[in-house]
Amino acid sequence: MTRNGALSYLEPLETRTRGVAVLDALADMIDRAGLVVGDRLPPEVALATTLGVGRSTIREALNRWEGLGIIRRRRGDGTYLAARIQTSKSLVPTMIRLEGEALLRLIEVRRALENDVVRMATVKAAPTQRSEIARLCDELLVEVDARRNWHKADSAFHSAIYDASGNPMFGHILSRLDEALERSSESPFGRDDFGLASFPPHRELADAIVAADEQRACRAIHGILDLVAAEIRDIIDGGLLPTGASPAGADR
Repeated sequence: MTRNGALSYLEPLETRTRGVAVLDALADMIDRAGLVVGDRLPPEVALATTLGVGRSTIREALNRWEGLGIIRRRRGDGTYLAARIQTSKSLVPTMIRLEGEALLRLIEVRRALENDVVRMATVKAAPTQRSEIARLCDELLVEVDARRNWHKADSAFHSAIYDASGNPMFGHILSRLDEALERSSESPFGRDDFGLASFPPHRELADAIVAADEQRACRAIHGILDLVAAEIRDIIDGGLLPTGASPAGADR
């Protein structure tokens, strides 16, 4: 099927909604047209005209998908599908599922990097750095237990581990990875209660680094990532549908 042939699976939107309606329509087009990874999407002008929205609306939607690693733009050539897309057949909205799948891909990358940074930190950390990691872990768990915003404390704890590895590039790369993945304002993956189950094992990670136990520290970081991945899968499978989330297709 030609890229413009996919346009036959689009219909004008009833409203000029910038968010979920446009993205759901594009996901539905890709699914019904049978487009696969590597296929080129119709031009932005054609998408905008067919949906009855402005080109800036289409560009905004595609920017969001690019931030999730779903599409890849080639300057002067076009926009290509970089990840498999299927519309939701469950109660979970399509965009929540796509965000979750993007996060799972990110965790695969983090797993490889975090394993090395934790191993190096466990071996190389100075006594003062080990004490600081333990202290920051205490502060993090206090914030989590008190149900306060824990993001700053979490960042400080992991930054201390990156510093202890002796290679500042680890921290730079890992922080940029998370920042690169754009989440919507309604995303369940950006809420303070997301990932709470992964925090108690942070104590095991800190204790292993303090004890210079390399294998134990690596097991701990993988255990933390396993818990986050399991929660993501629960959400995108519909087991933990976030409060207020609308059924798939309800925003069209």
